Amino acid sequence: MKPTLLILAAGMASRYGSMKQIDGFGPNGETIIDYSIYDAIKAGFGKVVFIIKEEFVENFKSIFEPKLNGKIETDYVFQNFDLKQFGIEEEIYREKPWGTAHAILSGRKVVKEPFCVINADDYYGFDAFKKMVDFLNDEANDSNFSIIGYEVGKTLSEFGAVSRGVCKVDDAGNLDEIIERTKVYPKDGKIYYEEDGEEFPLSFDTPVSMNFWGFTPSVFNITEKLFVEFALANKDKPKAEFFIPLIGENLVKTGEATFKVVPTSNKWFGVTYKEDKPYVQDSIDQLVKNGTYPEKLWN
Repeated sequence: MKPTLLILAAGMASRYGSMKQIDGFGPNGETIIDYSIYDAIKAGFGKVVFIIKEEFVENFKSIFEPKLNGKIETDYVFQNFDLKQFGIEEEIYREKPWGTAHAILSGRKVVKEPFCVINADDYYGFDAFKKMVDFLNDEANDSNFSIIGYEVGKTLSEFGAVSRGVCKVDDAGNLDEIIERTKVYPKDGKIYYEEDGEEFPLSFDTPVSMNFWGFTPSVFNITEKLFVEFALANKDKPKAEFFIPLIGENLVKTGEATFKVVPTSNKWFGVTYKEDKPYVQDSIDQLVKNGTYPEKLWN
């Protein structure tokens, strides 16, 4: 069975001000998701599953079904606030969904093959999808997962400091830990992160996580157990979020699984604020001009 692409597209996009998941960035209004799916099909994925809010489903179908019909199987699953499905009877107030690791649980009934998880609003590049397919087909098992490691120097913003999950990798190329650096920025031709008011250097090729993970379906049971514990422990914290790196951290620490850090030299870019849009549009325009993508992505 070909691997599945699971796309996290249920975010609120509060900082962007509108649904950036379906905003147009390409020369013919293509979304960032379009380019990810195009690369995924080319790399060898067999299905794409959109994780969305239920009220968005008709909107997503009207945008993506005409393009993808006959090219790749599609499905839609919904991230919601229902905790009874996890055996939690207690009412817990939330201002927004529980986070990315909670989101992937939405796919547990439709994803039966090795799969990868990506953000809807990030551009990853073909090389990353091809390397992930190769890993999922050849190396993945229930105790061996993966994460794509981007060179930090190819993930920075022209608009200020960014937060990056810096990967500490062991001698075997596996993830030892992810350290969240909240202020990473270029300065005088070098890269630094700031902590407690001090600057520390980072080498250009330091691997960082951009939320591109590879799993087998066994991760669903593990994630559900961890989520129940997290939800009950944080029932009085309505902004607490259950992120995918928490799964990785737990499995690495307990020795239940390894995460191979698969390096890519692709340049990453994404959109968080409205001000990012012209930069993303220009980046895609350059990829079209150099022949990476056709001007009309879906013929």
